[in-house]
Amino acid sequence: MVGTRPEAIKMAPVVRSLEGRKQFETVLVSTGQHREMLEEALRAFALRPDHDLETMVANQGLAESTARVLEGMAAVYRRQRPDIVLVEGDTTSVVAAAQAAYYEQIAVGHVEAGLRTGDKFSPFPEEMNRRMVGVLADLHFAPTPSAKDALLKEGIEPGSIFVTGNTVVDALLWVAERADKEAAQEAQSIVQEASGKRLILAELHRRESLGEPLASVCRALATMATRDGVEVVFSVHKNPKVQETVHRELARRPGVRLLEPPDYASWVLLMKSCHFIVTDSGGIQEEAPSLGKPVLVAREVTERKEGAEAGVSLVVGTEETRLVQEMERLLTDSNHYARMASGGNPYGDGHAAERISQAILYYFGQSPTRPDEFCYRAVQTPPGERTQP
Repeated sequence: MVGTRPEAIKMAPVVRSLEGRKQFETVLVSTGQHREMLEEALRAFALRPDHDLETMVANQGLAESTARVLEGMAAVYRRQRPDIVLVEGDTTSVVAAAQAAYYEQIAVGHVEAGLRTGDKFSPFPEEMNRRMVGVLADLHFAPTPSAKDALLKEGIEPGSIFVTGNTVVDALLWVAERADKEAAQEAQSIVQEASGKRLILAELHRRESLGEPLASVCRALATMATRDGVEVVFSVHKNPKVQETVHRELARRPGVRLLEPPDYASWVLLMKSCHFIVTDSGGIQEEAPSLGKPVLVAREVTERKEGAEAGVSLVVGTEETRLVQEMERLLTDSNHYARMASGGNPYGDGHAAERISQAILYYFGQSPTRPDEFCYRAVQTPPGERTQP
């Protein structure tokens, strides 16, 4: 089941892996939560849903969207009678799909299980969504050892947890090979026109960022856009509240380019071409290290602590002065930049989907061995070698 663009990107490698094995018959269900962005992401991987629930209604609340997905997924389960349902991440669609599967006594596999901040309102409602899915799931595909530890602390049966790495790294590496040719003309033009400049790439969309926190980040980015040789590219989420704030603070600012959320190949090209990234997105925190791009996390807390521990990301909050200070440091301190850019990726190695497929076979007795576990090994930069900003 997928409902949003990030879910589609992260689930696509799993679908492709399952479809490549004769033991599986795979049915893809879309809830249509973010229709345009979702369909674009699926096209990037040549995937089309077998069922489209069309649950999205303008201005509906969390309770209404939960009910619509719950009912829609229950109907699909009764028609298909699957052996297992796979959900990814922590959206409201995910917890509703898992709950519906539980009601039909169908096994649930949770891709990207075990992410936690410890604060049930940050992020909201994602933190509680993933905790609830953790209770409902039968198989927990934890992306990292830290995620596994979080599940163990909550009393999850150890044998049901598989450390797989994050599937977004699989997706990124697959698309990165094609991005230069498959990216849209707009993205290619941005990269060409910014030749010789340092691009700061930004994307923020979380509920807790809305209002003044997002405005503060925008003001910091506007300040950086006044620096010589710097250009800010901001991918503006379709949420009207995000668009209102970003356009008010950054529209018609010199050195700032606002664009509609690009297709995935274009986004990967922009990440490959940028100097560093400012975001509150979880997926970007996981993707950027594979491209050697430092990430400033504009949040007060993140469930993806591995990046900070590895030194490839830094949680900086949304206060304007602090943001400007950390962005300036990445522009001027070459050693600091090199440390963040060269740490490798603690979130995955490109083989997560293979491990998930193997784990499902093991669960159903179709394979005698558990898959190997993902283990991060930091990249060591040889003495004297530095990645220049």
